[in-house]
Amino acid sequence: MSFLILVPTKRVPDTDGVIRIRDDGLDVDTTHLSFVINPFDAIAVEEALRIGERQDDVEVVVAGIGGEAYEDELRTALAMGADRAVRVATGEPLDPWNVARVLATLVDRLEPRMVLMGKQAVDDDAAQVGQFLAALLDWPQATFASEINDDSLGAVVSRETDHGIETVRVDWPAVITADLRLNEPRYASLPGILAARKKPIEQLTLAELEIEIEPRVELLGLEAVSSGRTCTIVDNVDQLLTHLRDDEEIL
Repeated sequence: MSFLILVPTKRVPDTDGVIRIRDDGLDVDTTHLSFVINPFDAIAVEEALRIGERQDDVEVVVAGIGGEAYEDELRTALAMGADRAVRVATGEPLDPWNVARVLATLVDRLEPRMVLMGKQAVDDDAAQVGQFLAALLDWPQATFASEINDDSLGAVVSRETDHGIETVRVDWPAVITADLRLNEPRYASLPGILAARKKPIEQLTLAELEIEIEPRVELLGLEAVSSGRTCTIVDNVDQLLTHLRDDEEIL
């Protein structure tokens, strides 16, 4: 029996792009943006591939939840070296709770021993899906992983915390979320890109998974924060303290 690793991925705006808010204030204007695999998910893909290079009989399956445009990012993961890809078709973005519910049904179908995913997506920074998924599956979890040492029974994971590195052990099956320092993702090679174009991407629908979306988050509006700054030169510490205490623009 192969060691199957499921790597959920999210399609996000390129972090080098300029983010603008739509005129209605309800979403980001994507007309000028390019998209990439969420950087933390790319780290998870890389780690799954490295696990496959360290041991035999590992299958890496990447998953995306969204529209047809998600297939570009899934093919990027295939070009990196993932074995196959699955896309669950949805018309609208899902909140973290419903993403976790969809992933839980995929876990039931695919029966992975590990779900390895980014700790958060860089578009909403929610950092909730991995924890929700572990709770739904009743699996052990290790979040914010900066190092993973796996064996046949489980893994020893070094976690990034506010107080330093915490080391935990989880037994399979488990959910692990990747932090920034876990690795540096590889670039897809030209042969890998060409091969990825020929690989089929399995298509699933919410109806096939017997899932009815249960919205838990309502987006009321977005606002672009100005990055402009003002500079005031003071002559002494007393003036500085006065500005810090009384100037509302500084707060």
